[in-house]
Amino acid sequence: MKKLITLIALVAFGFTAKAQEKGSVLIQNATVITITNGDLEETDVLIRDGKITEIGKDLRAPRGVETVDATGKYVMPGIIDAHSHLNGVDINEARNVVTAEVTMEESVDPNEVGIYHALAGGATTIHLMHGSANVIGGQGETLKLRYGASQEGMKFENAPRTIKFALGENPTRVHGQGNGVQPRTRMGVEQVIRNHFDEALDYKRKREAYFEAQSLYDRRGKGTPPVPVAKNLRYEVLNDIIEGDILVHCHSYRADEILMLMRVFNDYGIKNYTFQHANEAFKVAPELAKNGAHTSVFSDWWAYKFEVYYSTAYNASILNANGVINSINSDNDQLLRTLNHEAAKVVRYGNTSVNDALKMITLHPAIQLGIDDRVGSIEEGKDGDVVIWSGHPFDIYSKAEMTFVDGTKYFDLENDPDDMRIHINPGTEFEDGANFRRIVDNREENTCLQDAFILFGEQSAQAQN
Repeated sequence: MKKLITLIALVAFGFTAKAQEKGSVLIQNATVITITNGDLEETDVLIRDGKITEIGKDLRAPRGVETVDATGKYVMPGIIDAHSHLNGVDINEARNVVTAEVTMEESVDPNEVGIYHALAGGATTIHLMHGSANVIGGQGETLKLRYGASQEGMKFENAPRTIKFALGENPTRVHGQGNGVQPRTRMGVEQVIRNHFDEALDYKRKREAYFEAQSLYDRRGKGTPPVPVAKNLRYEVLNDIIEGDILVHCHSYRADEILMLMRVFNDYGIKNYTFQHANEAFKVAPELAKNGAHTSVFSDWWAYKFEVYYSTAYNASILNANGVINSINSDNDQLLRTLNHEAAKVVRYGNTSVNDALKMITLHPAIQLGIDDRVGSIEEGKDGDVVIWSGHPFDIYSKAEMTFVDGTKYFDLENDPDDMRIHINPGTEFEDGANFRRIVDNREENTCLQDAFILFGEQSAQAQN
């Protein structure tokens, strides 16, 4: 038994070690979709120790580096999803209207088989987000899909910090309707944000004054010591937002609330932020561009609740035409596997160029997450996160054949085992245990309000007693 446990531990360690290594590969004779420098036909891409080191023709593989013949195939940057809940253990800390102190860093399931499914769709990076039950929710975590790595091993090294805000019906429903506290209306949502920013700035002033007084007391060595001002992690995070150290990603739908938050952020000097979903963003596209705000939208998903009825499939194209940095996201584990198809719809609705549409699932989400110096395009010096496609990624018949993260191959269509679960219960049928994702019938089954519905169940039970 001891030998068996040791063997299992060694296998698990080997899987994790492989998952975190930086790989090397030479991809030859492909049509390379660089995103930033056009499409390069019959071109090679050399990745060494996780980095793209050379792009050109007739490159030679260094000793020991695998060569992949991609003649007739396409190579593009790995797909980046700016809004995902793919492998979150918990999504909402819904008991308070502001929970800026919590973080998805501690809520990552590295063994979720959906990670492998996403790799099979050409995805290499996701933004794992807190839910939208709170006006100011928890901090997000940018992850590379290194399937088999630990929680720590999945983190996108040195990615900027992010946080989730939410406007509209989600926080008013959870807290105003559900808990009987502000906000109950969109007016209340604005005041929650302003009040907490003001409280955070007041806390900062008092804490800095305390440190100054304490320093003076220490130098003099006499007198009455100052009264300490305790550290408040929530206010610390809010001040980091104001100072530009944390990127805001805000759940939103209606044009009026989008304009409201831009006014609030202008008042507090907050510059770098992205409106998630933003179904009515097309109405205020010039204003978004003027303020330098970003958007991350669905291609054609709406009408799943009242505030999302006024929408259009031309949203992304209108935003792009107005110069807004826009991405296409999934917010759904199944949709994550076909984000290339979602981006292709932008070409159909609005005649956006193919390259601009591809930017919406590569370079633009990278910009919104502050990682565009590392990923989002195929350029020398960037990370070796690339995908080999059987045909053009916007062709409905094309398949992702190989997916590389940091030059390491995590998906290979020709060597695709039937069961890629990491932890397997021997008493569970594969169909029951593989945790396959399906296209949801309604938003409640896979939504930003995951976990928050527990509260409504509790409230209903209390009302009946």
